[in-house]
Amino acid sequence: MSDTPEGLLASLRGFATTAASLLRTRLELLRLEAHEEAGRLMRLYLWGFVAALCAAVGVVFFAIFFTVLFWENHRLLVLGIFTVLFSVAAGVAIFMTLRLSRQGSQMFAASLAELRRDEAALNPAKDKGLDVPS
Repeated sequence: MSDTPEGLLASLRGFATTAASLLRTRLELLRLEAHEEAGRLMRLYLWGFVAALCAAVGVVFFAIFFTVLFWENHRLLVLGIFTVLFSVAAGVAIFMTLRLSRQGSQMFAASLAELRRDEAALNPAKDKGLDVPS
């Protein structure tokens, strides 16, 4: 009878060790995903900023070029056309920004999938549709 409490205690220690190890692994995965996502976002923002800056400078010089080219005859028409084009481009950019901001993030998707698999492995009755009290 004296072996039962020691066996139970050893079993509980083993369970706690396994649970702590599992939690540590999942947290490390979460940290890694957060780090990767932060790096990806920084590169995305940097290259997006460079692209937008270069495109804006190029478009402005293009508009100035055409305005000067048609300065004698149609300068108001050229300026009006570029005003409309820039306004439409701004509208499209605003629409795309709003659309992208409404999309869900894939951040921590792998961690969540692993946690779901862990939950399914620890509670197989839940996957079979059986009511198991929590």
